Amino acid sequence: MLLTDPVTLENDHVRLEPLTAEHAGDLAAASVGLEHAWYTTVPAPADVSADISRRLAMRDAGEMNPWAVVRGGTAVGETSFCAIDLPNRHVEIGYTWLGPTAQRTAVNTAAKLLLLAHAFEACEAIAVELRTHWHNRQSRAAIARLGAKQDGVLRNHRLGPGGTLRDTVVFSILPHEWPAVRLNLQERLARG
Repeated sequence: MLLTDPVTLENDHVRLEPLTAEHAGDLAAASVGLEHAWYTTVPAPADVSADISRRLAMRDAGEMNPWAVVRGGTAVGETSFCAIDLPNRHVEIGYTWLGPTAQRTAVNTAAKLLLLAHAFEACEAIAVELRTHWHNRQSRAAIARLGAKQDGVLRNHRLGPGGTLRDTVVFSILPHEWPAVRLNLQERLARG
């Protein structure tokens, strides 16, 4: 299976469905209240349809494999495989956001378990990266709790809103680390 193949992934906590325009209503509702996060990109409710179109265009170009994060039949966020390097079986999990009702729940842990299992077990990835803004301390802590190791910081990596400079923190998980990471995530989900 390729990292770019659309596939539905599911466990007891969450369902990752290939992103479609039909998810727009739920995602617009889920994005309410997230506009304040200057260090991350979450579409405003009015911009969700354009965000979906952009992600689908990137999918069609082979650059992204986007999913809607669905809990209880309602889309509560988005995530994707991005920076896909098929010849080297390397991928980044990114462009992830969750609505306020899904934050600090089992949703992120369960979704990452599905994505990592798919990358390593079905797609035979040799490395999975996760990246975040230096100032996004909540995201950095969540990535570290997954069991990813920090590779470094890309200084002045991107231009951000209003011309700010983004330092990007890069984490990764390698195949030999995946069994321990998987057990950690499964245990965290079992504890609730």
